[in-house]
Amino acid sequence: MAGGTSPCASCKLLRRRCAKDCVFAPYFPPDDPHKFAIVHKVFGASNISKMLQELPVQQRGDAVSSLVYEANARMRDPVYGCVGAISYLQNQVSQLQMQLAVAQAEILCIQMQQNHDDNHMIVPLLPASNYCPQLDDIIISDKSHLLFATNYN
Repeated sequence: MAGGTSPCASCKLLRRRCAKDCVFAPYFPPDDPHKFAIVHKVFGASNISKMLQELPVQQRGDAVSSLVYEANARMRDPVYGCVGAISYLQNQVSQLQMQLAVAQAEILCIQMQQNHDDNHMIVPLLPASNYCPQLDDIIISDKSHLLFATNYN
């Protein structure tokens, strides 16, 4: 009971007396019982207590925040937890980088076609692959650099 009259959320959930030196009290206040309940369900009170006691006091708040985040992620995805969310976002970034590279290549082809046109006539806005067959020869390496396999002469 760190300074208050009500037991912390962990002691309340575990139905035990909250001591003055309760390791959970500073991080699991009585007004937020769900926070401890979800962490307890995923990690167990004994493991949480051991983890917190092994850490310096100044790092415990961050550790509890991480445990709460991971516990919530584990409830949504029991197999991968937050790693599943990270992997999904990394794949999404890769796909968007690929789309950006293709769009930049199309812009480059349009610009090269316009510069190559001796008559300076207006080029109709067609898909770049219609008048830039070199677009089919693009090799994308390192997901951020475009290398062209054909010569634009």
